[in-house]
Amino acid sequence: MKSSAFRRLLGLVVPYWYLFLFAGLLMVLSAIFDGASLSMLVPVSDRVLAGKPIRFPYPLPRWLAVWVDRLNSLDPRDLLFYIGMAILGIYLAKAVVEFAYKYLMSDIAQRIIRDLRFKLYQRLQMLSMDFFSRHRTGDLVSRLTNDVVVIQHSISYGITELVYQGGQVLVFSAIVFAIDWRLALWMFIVIPLVVVPAMYIGRRVKKLTRRSQERIADINVLLIETLSGAKVVKAFASEDVEVERFREKNQDYYRLTMKRIGREILLSPLMEVLSAVVAVAILWYGGNLVLSGRLSFGVFALFLASLLSMVRPLKRLSNIHVFFQQAIGAMERIGEVLDARPSVVEVAEPKRFRFEDKIRFEDVWFRYDDRGWVLKGVSFEIPKGKVVALVGASGSGKSTLAGLLLRLYDPVKGRILIDGVDIREVDLKDLRRHVGLVPQELILFNDTLWNNITYGLRDVDRQQVEEAVRTAHISEFIHSLPKGYDTRIGDLGSQLSGGQKQRIAIARAVLRDPPILILDEATSHLDAKSEKEVQSALSSAMQGRTVLVIAHRLSTIRSADLIVVLHEGEVVEMGTHEELIEKDGLYKSLYRLQSGEVIK
Repeated sequence: MKSSAFRRLLGLVVPYWYLFLFAGLLMVLSAIFDGASLSMLVPVSDRVLAGKPIRFPYPLPRWLAVWVDRLNSLDPRDLLFYIGMAILGIYLAKAVVEFAYKYLMSDIAQRIIRDLRFKLYQRLQMLSMDFFSRHRTGDLVSRLTNDVVVIQHSISYGITELVYQGGQVLVFSAIVFAIDWRLALWMFIVIPLVVVPAMYIGRRVKKLTRRSQERIADINVLLIETLSGAKVVKAFASEDVEVERFREKNQDYYRLTMKRIGREILLSPLMEVLSAVVAVAILWYGGNLVLSGRLSFGVFALFLASLLSMVRPLKRLSNIHVFFQQAIGAMERIGEVLDARPSVVEVAEPKRFRFEDKIRFEDVWFRYDDRGWVLKGVSFEIPKGKVVALVGASGSGKSTLAGLLLRLYDPVKGRILIDGVDIREVDLKDLRRHVGLVPQELILFNDTLWNNITYGLRDVDRQQVEEAVRTAHISEFIHSLPKGYDTRIGDLGSQLSGGQKQRIAIARAVLRDPPILILDEATSHLDAKSEKEVQSALSSAMQGRTVLVIAHRLSTIRSADLIVVLHEGEVVEMGTHEELIEKDGLYKSLYRLQSGEVIK
């Protein structure tokens, strides 16, 4: 998984390699400017302040020796002027270059995160409903937000630090090796002592990062549940309970985060101690060279300053491994979504169809994951233009059958046929265009009434919308609003009553003009007045359509052409209302229980 996550991280970078290359060159150039500005110590210390020639302990390359001779021959006052101008020029150029590479790296990071978020969201939209039944909404939101932010930080900060600080180490290494290669060898004592513990700490940080991201996902889940269910929390006076749950999860996240932070900052004091040991040793050795006249003070000051200047980039480079381990931990969680595949897939050459005859459920078996069977060998037909009702206790499989007809899931065994064609062989979008749904769990968006009614459709004619809202008996209400169709309805339609929401859902389904209509307990949560209004709207919507009704109140389906009675996932009875009453079976018991009628 680790190598896969790392390859995926690299894959995010590849499309923008040219920007990375340009930014990298700018970072190296900035590091060279750092080395050049530090090199000004030599002529300032030796020629300007001490009035002595610049002296190196070993012969220099010819090009560098020529430069040193020219500096030694210049008048100190002239040299001070030139050095001042050079420093101003270097810092001006460095400021321009630094702005450019930081802006470029930020742009690259934002592009990558934009692409990653889009891929994640696109993948989520492609996945089947069984995936969402296995994953908590808050956890998926966390992967789209918190995990992505971890990767963004690792790219924008980690890669920048890797190239820039690496460039600084190379520049300062070149300076110290040019001055005294034997002194420079001290660096190779420090680096392994830092790299080895950094790799160990990085592995620990990766594990802690993944656990921390899982904890923040738990917090997101709790937030979504309690904020969307605020009415229930307050109605049951459970504020203190939820506050305590949040406190525990928040504390758990804090504890893991502090563990990770402790390991991240451990390297800094370690580097400080090692650097001090090496600096003391070099100070003793180099100081003796200066005292013996073999090395000028300015050159030694440059050497020591260059060596000490490498401490900071080495410290920061030691943290790069930690940052990338964090990114890999987050990428593993994101990869679980990107690697997920929909269980409902289309055939290579799907068939198109027109509904002309009947729908048939043929020996349908279904279960969620490895749990028990929800449906067991269900078989029945829905002739075109007829109303078929599904009744039974909660958990008997009624809504599952509706989901299978929409191909939100596929049967484990058996098949569903429309005009003799298995729906797994037809174009999925074409199938869903033929089926309208009025669900029990209403999903309305924090948008205008118009956009909620026309959801999923483009370039809708206003006359068609007007006809749909009249059919749903919601036209008078919409036109009474000051902004009409442009009225925003709040989160999940919070500004509408239950009956109004239900009729909006009916208008949305009718507007698609589907030949098949599924009514999934569409009046189960309504009061008597709202139920009457919605039933009237449903009666209008059902005209001329083939309807599958999932009924909670049996009184609403007495006129159905066929009633299918389910019990624990099996069909136990079928017939009209009158036929089932005469059978004196489960349906009669359920109807008598609900209606209170005395039926002989």
